[in-house]
Amino acid sequence: MSPIIYLMFLVIIASSGSPIHAVQYQVTNRATGTPGGTRFENEIGIPFTQQTIQLASQFILQTFKQIDQFGGKNIEHVSVIVTALNGNSAAITSDNNIFLDSNYIEGFSGDVRNEVIGILYHEATHIWQWFGNKEAPRGLTEGVADFMRLKAGFAPPHWVPRGTGSGWDEGYVVTAYFLDYCNGLRDGFVAMLNAMMKDHYSDDFFVKLLGKSVDQLWSDYKSVFGN
Repeated sequence: MSPIIYLMFLVIIASSGSPIHAVQYQVTNRATGTPGGTRFENEIGIPFTQQTIQLASQFILQTFKQIDQFGGKNIEHVSVIVTALNGNSAAITSDNNIFLDSNYIEGFSGDVRNEVIGILYHEATHIWQWFGNKEAPRGLTEGVADFMRLKAGFAPPHWVPRGTGSGWDEGYVVTAYFLDYCNGLRDGFVAMLNAMMKDHYSDDFFVKLLGKSVDQLWSDYKSVFGN
């Protein structure tokens, strides 16, 4: 399914029912007049970004089953801010604020709008996910965020193949593909794992949900995709 068709599909879903969370979504371009800020205005735009972050949040809440099964966070405001970041990140999330790097937008070669959509799905996941009271490995929480991007259909072509990586908690796409494998073993696994991570974290969560240790699951995953 193409990204444009997918977004239209989500718009239909979003308009078919009453709002679940009264959340305000705001987008600000603090890089106006810079090459990155100008490219954002010309190829992406504030209205499209605002729609995307709203649809991303709705998709994340549905995937985490926080609407009808598991409790979620009480968040009233989400902001996306386009600005120049001092670092190598395309975006960072702090509290309920997503900062998009205007320098990354300027230098990205390819469909920058589609790339930003994927980034927003990843970063929005950090707003809505649980972190095990800061006990969860960072590689896992980043993997959950890339898993959400993967499930939404916005995995970029530059991602490494399935089976790549030296450990299940390596993070990002490596862990995302592993979580997708686990989710295939038990539908809704990632949603259940996220719900269990509300107050604390333990590797035993994998045993409770799938009957195997996370190391054994990683070994099984590598045996399927490692070659």
